[in-house]
Amino acid sequence: MTDQNLKNLRKQVAPYEKSEMKNSIWQVINTLGPFFLLWYLAYKSLSVSYQLTLLLGIAAAGFVIRTFIIFHDCCHHSFFKNRKANRVLGTITGILTLFPYSRWGHEHSVHHATSSNLDKRGTGDIWMMTVEEYMQASVWKRIAYRLYRNPIVMFGIGPIYLVLISNRFNRKDAKMNERLNTYLTNIGIVLVVALLISVIGLKAFLLVEVPIFLVSGSLGIWLFYVQHTFEDSYFEADEEWEYVKAAVEGSSFYKLPKVLQWVTGNIGFHHVHHLSPRVPNYKLEEAHNNSAPLQKVPTITLKTSLTSLRFRLWDEENKRFVGYKAVKMMVQNGVPRKA
Repeated sequence: MTDQNLKNLRKQVAPYEKSEMKNSIWQVINTLGPFFLLWYLAYKSLSVSYQLTLLLGIAAAGFVIRTFIIFHDCCHHSFFKNRKANRVLGTITGILTLFPYSRWGHEHSVHHATSSNLDKRGTGDIWMMTVEEYMQASVWKRIAYRLYRNPIVMFGIGPIYLVLISNRFNRKDAKMNERLNTYLTNIGIVLVVALLISVIGLKAFLLVEVPIFLVSGSLGIWLFYVQHTFEDSYFEADEEWEYVKAAVEGSSFYKLPKVLQWVTGNIGFHHVHHLSPRVPNYKLEEAHNNSAPLQKVPTITLKTSLTSLRFRLWDEENKRFVGYKAVKMMVQNGVPRKA
């Protein structure tokens, strides 16, 4: 993509940055309505077949992800024009998805401002080491990193830790409004859970909610992972880093089947989202389709995205992801690296 195309991209996307009340309200209805219905049906199916409960739970998990996309847009103040409306709906959907609106919104804003910047990693992103960092790390740090990047940990244990533990606490330097929002979210979660348990019982609640939580959590982490971990990705040191390049070359276009695209709230058009977070999710595809340069960005599919599981470290010299075996071969072959 030429420098001139890069400069024009933000102007091309600007017309899509306005939310539309009708579309936003309809998305709330067609997301929360099916979610509540599927949750109720999953509960009722306990007396029929737990296999049916699991199937309904998987379907409900998809709508949890779609609910999170609404929450996500509210954090960017792109779902409604009114900031207070975004905050109110963001807090409500945050209770449903177990994410604190203000805290996550802050961390996610940092993620957007530093995505693909090698010198500003660590907030709102997935832990990624460069080849040099890994080679110079202690044995224990390498073990910790390999455990963290293990698919069972990242997509299994990771969501449990992030959602149930990490999300329940404020960050160290949080301001009072952010702290109060986290407390409000926690109280809201406790009240909703307590109400459901009082009505249907603890066992029934766990049998329904646990599969929904595990599936939606794992898929949510997966979506975030593949959006920045793919073969032709972009990472640069701070002095070379450029926002537009980071958006369109460091964020993937995850081309999903239409049903999955709808369920995931068009988040597969992640390059458009990073280019302009103010574009509501229901306009991302339109922005993509009406910009020729955006259609030429790195594209991954369900099949090709699976290769990202092999990507462990970023090779700064060759500008690509590599696995642990590649690093081992570099050491064995005496390949010179940066000092």
